[in-house]
Amino acid sequence: MSKTTAANRGTLTVRLIKSFEYRTFKNIVLRDVDFAHTTAGELKARIQTEIHTASGMKPFRTVPYDTLKIYTKAHGAKMANQTNNLIINLDNNEWILSNDHDMLDYHGIGHETEISYYNREAFEQFKHNPEVKW
Repeated sequence: MSKTTAANRGTLTVRLIKSFEYRTFKNIVLRDVDFAHTTAGELKARIQTEIHTASGMKPFRTVPYDTLKIYTKAHGAKMANQTNNLIINLDNNEWILSNDHDMLDYHGIGHETEISYYNREAFEQFKHNPEVKW
Protein backbone atom coordinates (compact mmCIF):
# COMPACT_ATOMS: atom_id res chain seq x y z
CA MET A 1 0.00 0.00 0.00
CA SER A 2 1.44 3.38 -0.95
CA LYS A 3 1.81 6.22 1.54
CA THR A 4 -0.86 8.23 -0.29
CA THR A 5 -3.35 5.38 -0.08
CA ALA A 6 -2.61 4.75 3.60
CA ALA A 7 -3.03 8.46 4.40
CA ASN A 8 -6.50 8.45 2.82
CA ARG A 9 -7.77 5.62 5.01
CA GLY A 10 -8.77 5.59 8.64
CA THR A 11 -11.40 5.19 11.32
CA LEU A 12 -14.68 7.09 11.67
CA THR A 13 -16.97 7.21 14.67
CA VAL A 14 -20.63 7.58 13.73
CA ARG A 15 -23.10 8.85 16.33
CA LEU A 16 -26.31 7.08 15.40
CA ILE A 17 -28.99 9.33 16.90
CA LYS A 18 -32.35 7.81 17.76
CA SER A 19 -33.75 10.65 19.91
CA PHE A 20 -32.49 14.18 20.37
CA GLU A 21 -34.80 14.92 23.31
CA TYR A 22 -33.69 11.89 25.32
CA ARG A 23 -30.10 11.93 24.02
CA THR A 24 -30.46 8.36 22.80
CA PHE A 25 -27.56 7.45 20.56
CA LYS A 26 -25.11 4.67 19.88
CA ASN A 27 -21.63 4.95 18.45
CA ILE A 28 -20.61 2.85 15.49
CA VAL A 29 -16.90 2.62 14.80
CA LEU A 30 -16.06 2.10 11.13
CA ARG A 31 -12.51 1.03 10.40
CA ASP A 32 -10.56 1.17 7.16
CA VAL A 33 -12.69 3.85 5.51
CA ASP A 34 -11.21 5.15 2.25
CA PHE A 35 -11.90 8.89 2.45
CA ALA A 36 -10.76 9.65 -1.11
CA HIS A 37 -12.89 6.97 -2.77
CA THR A 38 -15.99 6.72 -0.55
CA THR A 39 -19.00 8.93 -1.21
CA ALA A 40 -21.42 10.16 1.44
CA GLY A 41 -24.05 7.86 -0.08
CA GLU A 42 -21.73 4.85 0.18
CA LEU A 43 -21.02 5.74 3.80
CA LYS A 44 -24.77 5.84 4.50
CA ALA A 45 -25.13 2.39 2.93
CA ARG A 46 -22.26 1.02 5.06
CA ILE A 47 -23.85 2.44 8.21
CA GLN A 48 -27.24 0.96 7.28
CA THR A 49 -25.59 -2.45 6.88
CA GLU A 50 -24.10 -2.09 10.37
CA ILE A 51 -27.49 -1.11 11.80
CA HIS A 52 -29.15 -4.18 10.31
CA THR A 53 -26.41 -6.73 11.03
CA ALA A 54 -24.59 -5.74 14.22
CA SER A 55 -25.78 -7.03 17.57
CA GLY A 56 -27.37 -4.53 19.94
CA MET A 57 -28.74 -2.36 17.14
CA LYS A 58 -32.38 -3.52 17.17
CA PRO A 59 -33.72 -0.38 18.97
CA PHE A 60 -32.06 1.81 16.31
CA ARG A 61 -33.55 0.06 13.29
CA THR A 62 -36.88 1.94 13.42
CA VAL A 63 -35.50 5.42 12.69
CA PRO A 64 -35.48 6.58 9.05
CA TYR A 65 -31.91 7.95 9.04
CA ASP A 66 -31.19 10.28 6.15
CA THR A 67 -28.61 12.93 7.13
CA LEU A 68 -24.88 12.92 7.90
CA LYS A 69 -23.29 15.86 9.71
CA ILE A 70 -19.76 16.31 10.98
CA TYR A 71 -19.64 16.53 14.77
CA THR A 72 -15.89 17.06 15.23
CA LYS A 73 -12.76 16.73 13.15
CA ALA A 74 -9.85 15.13 14.96
CA HIS A 75 -6.43 16.74 15.30
CA GLY A 76 -7.72 20.15 14.25
CA ALA A 77 -8.09 23.45 15.99
CA LYS A 78 -11.31 24.07 17.89
CA MET A 79 -13.91 25.29 15.44
CA ALA A 80 -15.86 28.49 16.04
CA ASN A 81 -19.38 28.05 17.37
CA GLN A 82 -18.71 24.60 18.81
CA THR A 83 -21.85 23.24 20.36
CA ASN A 84 -22.35 22.14 23.95
CA ASN A 85 -24.84 19.51 22.84
CA LEU A 86 -23.47 16.05 23.60
CA ILE A 87 -24.75 14.24 20.53
CA ILE A 88 -24.98 16.73 17.65
CA ASN A 89 -23.50 20.00 16.53
CA LEU A 90 -26.52 22.35 16.42
CA ASP A 91 -24.57 25.01 14.51
CA ASN A 92 -22.44 24.80 11.38
CA ASN A 93 -25.02 23.75 8.81
CA GLU A 94 -22.20 23.73 6.26
CA TRP A 95 -20.98 20.53 7.97
CA ILE A 96 -24.03 18.64 6.67
CA LEU A 97 -23.09 16.23 3.89
CA SER A 98 -25.98 17.19 1.63
CA ASN A 99 -24.70 15.65 -1.61
CA ASP A 100 -24.53 11.84 -1.57
CA HIS A 101 -22.07 11.95 -4.49
CA ASP A 102 -19.37 13.97 -2.68
CA MET A 103 -16.28 12.09 -1.58
CA LEU A 104 -15.67 12.20 2.17
CA ASP A 105 -12.31 13.94 1.85
CA TYR A 106 -14.03 16.78 -0.06
CA HIS A 107 -15.59 17.74 3.29
CA GLY A 108 -12.29 17.42 5.13
CA ILE A 109 -13.26 14.11 6.70
CA GLY A 110 -10.27 12.10 7.78
CA HIS A 111 -9.02 9.69 10.41
CA GLU A 112 -10.91 9.93 13.73
CA THR A 113 -13.57 12.35 12.50
CA GLU A 114 -16.89 12.00 14.35
CA ILE A 115 -20.09 12.14 12.32
CA SER A 116 -23.73 12.26 13.44
CA TYR A 117 -26.30 10.23 11.46
CA TYR A 118 -29.92 11.12 12.10
CA ASN A 119 -33.38 11.88 10.75
CA ARG A 120 -33.38 15.45 9.40
CA GLU A 121 -37.05 16.14 10.20
CA ALA A 122 -36.56 15.11 13.85
CA PHE A 123 -33.46 17.31 14.02
CA GLU A 124 -35.29 20.37 12.67
CA GLN A 125 -38.08 19.89 15.22
CA PHE A 126 -35.51 19.61 18.02
CA LYS A 127 -33.70 22.74 16.81
CA HIS A 128 -36.90 24.79 17.09
CA ASN A 129 -37.51 23.50 20.63
CA PRO A 130 -34.23 22.11 22.05
CA GLU A 131 -35.75 20.75 25.23
CA VAL A 132 -33.94 17.78 26.71
CA LYS A 133 -36.09 15.26 28.58
CA TRP A 134 -34.99 12.69 31.10
